[in-house]
Amino acid sequence: MNRLLVVVDMQNDFINGALGTKEAELIVGNVVNKIKEYQRNGDSIIFTQDTHFDNYLETNEGKKLPVKHCIKNTDGWEISKEIQKICNLKDHKVYEKVTFGSSELAKDLADGVYNEYSEIELIGICTDICVISNTLLMKTFLPEKLITVDAACCAGITPQSHKQALEVMKMCHIDVME
Repeated sequence: MNRLLVVVDMQNDFINGALGTKEAELIVGNVVNKIKEYQRNGDSIIFTQDTHFDNYLETNEGKKLPVKHCIKNTDGWEISKEIQKICNLKDHKVYEKVTFGSSELAKDLADGVYNEYSEIELIGICTDICVISNTLLMKTFLPEKLITVDAACCAGITPQSHKQALEVMKMCHIDVME
């Protein structure tokens, strides 16, 4: 079985920084263990990284969410140190993205880059924004693949919106492990 793990936006600003939550802090250990599992099995891992710039507050997103976060090359933009301790990011594809879903990932999906995988699993932050967006991109371009989200490795803006996003994904034929 050829599996792919997509780790979505496990960045400091979403864990304990500008937009951090206690729920996000609580999943870091689960995410680390999931990455280790994939490493042990020799499966592939890719990452997304929310990436904004100094003009963030002038963007459409910044006007609706006026909290500067994940500004490129800041500590908040960095992927969690706990993950970096077990995973050399230079060995993996990292998609920097300026919005919820990664347009570069979508292009790679359209070009068949990930067609070889029989299973794709997504984990990360925020369940209700970036995880759901990238999961639905995967489902759009790879409708016949088994696509799974591990709820124990995800956190949303609130516990309620996390649960709502999981329900929406289930309705879109995403397998949700709870």
